[in-house]
Order: sequence, then structure tokens, then C-alpha cells
Amino acid sequence: MIKVMLTNDILKKISAIDENRFLLGTVELPPITRNKLRKNSKKKSSYASNKIEGNPLTEKQASDVLESDSHKHFLKPEQEIRNYYSALTLLEEKINNRTPFSKELILEVQAIVEKGASKEKIGLRGQMPPGVLFAVYDTESGAPEYIPPEYSDISPLLDELVEYVNTTDDHPLIIAGVVHYQLVTIHPFEDGNGRTARLMSGYILDLYGYGFNGIGSLEEYFAYDSDEYYSSLQMGLPVLYYSGRDNPPHPEIWINYFLRMVELYSKKVYELSKESSKDDIAGSLSYLNSKEKEFLKFLISNRIYEIVPIEVSKKLGVTNKTVINRCAKLASNGFLLPNIVKERIRSYTLSDFVKNNAKQIIALI
Repeated sequence: MIKVMLTNDILKKISAIDENRFLLGTVELPPITRNKLRKNSKKKSSYASNKIEGNPLTEKQASDVLESDSHKHFLKPEQEIRNYYSALTLLEEKINNRTPFSKELILEVQAIVEKGASKEKIGLRGQMPPGVLFAVYDTESGAPEYIPPEYSDISPLLDELVEYVNTTDDHPLIIAGVVHYQLVTIHPFEDGNGRTARLMSGYILDLYGYGFNGIGSLEEYFAYDSDEYYSSLQMGLPVLYYSGRDNPPHPEIWINYFLRMVELYSKKVYELSKESSKDDIAGSLSYLNSKEKEFLKFLISNRIYEIVPIEVSKKLGVTNKTVINRCAKLASNGFLLPNIVKERIRSYTLSDFVKNNAKQIIALI
């Protein structure tokens, strides 16, 4: 198991990431903008993570594949993009349910990553035939680049990793880096190890509040220079797992690289969110007609933070139905939040986005 000591460089990077995380918390995005950014980020991650593995599709082709009819037949590179996107969607659901990190979750994610592949590529790898060495081979020379642990050691090693994640008091950013390294190094599957490692590392970041609202793509930073990514993971160690990769002497090589990528990524997410916030106040208002805008202005100006349609309709001298329709339109664009009681909307509340940007909204109306 990789064991990380907190050096000054590591602590500085953690502090910088925490600062970006704090700054991001000061930016309020309308739901439409946030969802648009999240969807685009998932597309970018699906493209970048597969690019690292040699997927030949361009980013435009990958995006088109994700918008294609799900019933059509997809070639292997196209299916890989769709699989990664599906795995990200699954992990979003798991985060909402606060599903803990487990061996079962790792296996579930890998099964989605390898959907459509042959049966033996899904699940933990088994024993190789006599005389056959399971290894990662150099595509040009055919020589082994990495010889992972024996299949019989995989399950205990995964158990050790799960126990570490669920019991350690390490900083969440360190935990995410360890998960990434360990899954790549244990290499528990015939295929999909790198993609599963990146997904599960990202899940740890989300689980501990370092997912940055699902905006941006950390995978893009790994893909920018895949040679540096791989060399950082290998840390100059021998080819055989049992010759030092089980407990690398200088884990700070990988951890420093991992944190540097997260720092760049978190800074970009903050800048992107801040810019989108400025642009999309006007963008969100553009979805409203003049009466809906005036209705929103009325609510803000009169400080009506909780909107009960029947009460507001009397103040405005319009029908209850008119107010309900206007509230529904404002809610769909992130200006109001519905308060649901027994599966029925009883009232609405002004969103934090409106409260935090009230002056700008009134000025633009």
C-alpha cells in the first residue's frame, strides 16, 4: 500500500486547492447554467479519459456520439465514450445517495466501462493459462512494461484499499490520489483499469466535497501530457509489482503530480464558473417574457421571499392560475425553488441565485 508523508510541497498544493474551493463557493450559478456546464464537463471527461487509453475519436466526434440515438449500433471507440459517460452518471446517483467506497462499487463501475466487451473482460481477472504471463506490453517492442500482482492477490489488495479509504484520517485529496494509484497498480481487470481508476478517484473527490460542483474535467489535465501522467504513476520503479510498486519509496512523485493537476483543474473551474455567472444572469433572463420579468421584479422589489400563489394573485389583481404559470416558468429557469408537500407544490421560494444577484437582475430587467 502506498504511504504518503506530507511534505511542504504537498501541503502548499492542498492549501491552494482549498483556496480555489472556497472561492468557488462564493459563485452562485443558475441551475440551467450549472447543468449545462456539468453536461459539457461529462462529455469532456469521457473524451479525455478514453484518449489517454488511445481512443482515436476527436472531441467533436465524441460529443456527437453522446448525442446520438442510443438504439443505433456503435463501433468500439464510440461505445467506450458512451460507457464512460454512463459511469459518470451512475456515480452522480451514488453521490446523491452517499454510497460508500467499496469493492462492489468498483466492480459495478468497471462493468459499465467495459459494457459490450467480451465476458472475460468484465470483473476481476482470473488465472492465466500455463506459460502465459499477464502483463501490460509495449505496443512497439512487445516487451512487458508492467507486470501486475498475481490474480490470487487482487481481492485481498482491493479489500486493503477499501479499508484504508473507510478508516484513514488522511486528507481527502491524498485519499483520492492513493485510490487512483492503487487501482492502476493492482490492475484488477483485464481491461478498463485506467478508466476505472480515474472514475473512482473522482468519486472520492466528490464524496469529500472536492468535486467542484461537477464542473470541469480533471481527466483533461491527465490527457494533456499522457507521457507525464504515466511516468508519474510508474515513479521510475521496476516492471514487476513485487519489486517495489506495492510500497513505492517515493510516493510524493505521484502525489505531487496528482495534486498539481487538481490545483490547475480547480482554478479553471472557479474561473469558468465566475465568467459563466456574469454572462448567464442576462442569459437566464432571456428565457422569460416581459410579464414574467416584471413578476420577478415585483417579487424582488417587495422582498417576497416565499411565494404562495393565491396570496400573490390577490396583491397583483390577477388569477391564481396566472401566478402559478409564472412561478413555474421562473422555477424552470432557476429563479424560484418549489416547496413540495405530499408530492404537490404548495409554495415557492426565491433561489439563492436571485437573492445574491438581486441588484443586477433588477438592473437588467
